[in-house]
Amino acid sequence: MYPYICLSVPTQDIARCFGKMLVLKCSMKLQMLEKMLMQNFPESRKDEMDDLDHYTNAYAVFYKDLQAYQELLANTDTINWEQIFQIQGLQDGLYEVSNTVATSKQVDVKLSSFQMFILPDPDMLPDVRTQMDPAPRLAYLDVSHASLLNETWSRGGNEQCQRYIANLICCFPSICVLDDNGHPVSWSLTDQFATLIHTYTLPEHRKKGYNRLVATMLAKKLQSQGFPVQGNVLEENIPAITLFKSMNCQFLPCRFFRLIHTPFRFLASHDL
Repeated sequence: MYPYICLSVPTQDIARCFGKMLVLKCSMKLQMLEKMLMQNFPESRKDEMDDLDHYTNAYAVFYKDLQAYQELLANTDTINWEQIFQIQGLQDGLYEVSNTVATSKQVDVKLSSFQMFILPDPDMLPDVRTQMDPAPRLAYLDVSHASLLNETWSRGGNEQCQRYIANLICCFPSICVLDDNGHPVSWSLTDQFATLIHTYTLPEHRKKGYNRLVATMLAKKLQSQGFPVQGNVLEENIPAITLFKSMNCQFLPCRFFRLIHTPFRFLASHDL
């Protein structure tokens, strides 16, 4: 029984090349697809691939058999163990299997655990703009905003993250509130797995309902474009959990796991 694998390619190529997420039930098919992609990848894009960029070097793994997942990691060339990468999944045992294989390959594994939620019917959410006076100025995020988002994101603060955020802004739905000078003060965006991420309001603009506003407007936009409305929040982020529960989001009983795999040789020179 094979795991289900979603192959991640560099973010800016996803929107251009794929209308739907590719779900493969056979590791051999995954390797064939990966080989085909690399053969047809523009040389300019190959040069931009960064072994330190775990944001773009990402895999989503869904399996029915832990042993199959272990074999995928240990006995195939699907994963590039020479670079820093992340694996995302919802299954118990993901960390233990990854850590066992990674140790043998001299790779460190860092685990983050989240609560996963879905919003089945965004159209039922009220338009909170009507409750605000004056009405906030809404806009799409622009690539010029990537530096601010990088600085304020708990996962950011490095050049790989800033490049990644800029790519997300170019390719996927986003929303922000602008101040009188046209600068974003609150925002939310979507990653390459159609997940709501980095819903954030600058400290001096909090307690105005902006987080609810941007989350609501982005959810409606995602649904209108055929995306599911889903997200994850750190288990200790009580304000965010409270917000999404108040929006009638359904929290899944399982946990969402993000595993950052870092070869030992990178640990000495990078604070990751």
